[in-house]
Amino acid sequence: MSLDLVELARGCSAIARTAGREILKIYDSDFAVERKQDDSPLTAADLAAHRAIVAGLNVLTPQIPILSEESAEQAAWEVRRQWARYWLVDPLDGTREFVKRNGEFTVNIALIEEQRPVLGVVFAPVLDEMFWAWRGGHAFGQSDQSGKVELRTRPRATPLLVAGSRSHADPRTLAALDKLGPYELKALGSSLKFCRAAQGAVDLYIRYGLTSEWDTAAGQCVLEQAGGGVTQMSGEPLRYNTKDSLLNPDFIAFGDRSFAWTALLQA
Repeated sequence: MSLDLVELARGCSAIARTAGREILKIYDSDFAVERKQDDSPLTAADLAAHRAIVAGLNVLTPQIPILSEESAEQAAWEVRRQWARYWLVDPLDGTREFVKRNGEFTVNIALIEEQRPVLGVVFAPVLDEMFWAWRGGHAFGQSDQSGKVELRTRPRATPLLVAGSRSHADPRTLAALDKLGPYELKALGSSLKFCRAAQGAVDLYIRYGLTSEWDTAAGQCVLEQAGGGVTQMSGEPLRYNTKDSLLNPDFIAFGDRSFAWTALLQA
């Protein structure tokens, strides 16, 4: 069955805004923070956004299964390995940034087909910035300040402007960057790192350490359709739903596809 990705992107953008409104209701209140089994934070905003997105997607595409961070335990590998197409959702990417109230968190909605993200929507509720893209189309961003603009990555610059995690510093990243020459590190939370690369505002994001598939899929689609790439350290594309674990391997996201990033890192 073929899908109209343009219409789905429009629908998912509306759903992401609905989830964002639910998040902001709690963001502006005195919220409590719980801990999941892996010690990552969980708030009522994560759950409210999850419910809003699932309800919206069930109306938009009732035939397509949904894998959300907040319902991942319900999707056994024996079931989801049969999925050729599914929604991959992080209702609130950057819960640590939410708790810190720095605004750098997002709603991520991606459509996965045959292990690749073919549609991605990223919405930052506090910043009121929306990013969306689909396979074979283009990547776009929209905010009150800029209106709707088409996103394009930029050629590699000197010094490199590198997006780094606010909450997950890793010495391996700094060691890798030393191989790439002069750079400036820009701290960013959530999947905004992919979107800033798609905008041409940064050149690179290197990630060693644990991330989950819902953390990266929507941002990967936006960056790829803007002209960039997201690969494993081997140079192979970052893929989805290939194994029991929902954890990603180490990866690199970049704007300039003409440069051999992974070859230099492995030198």
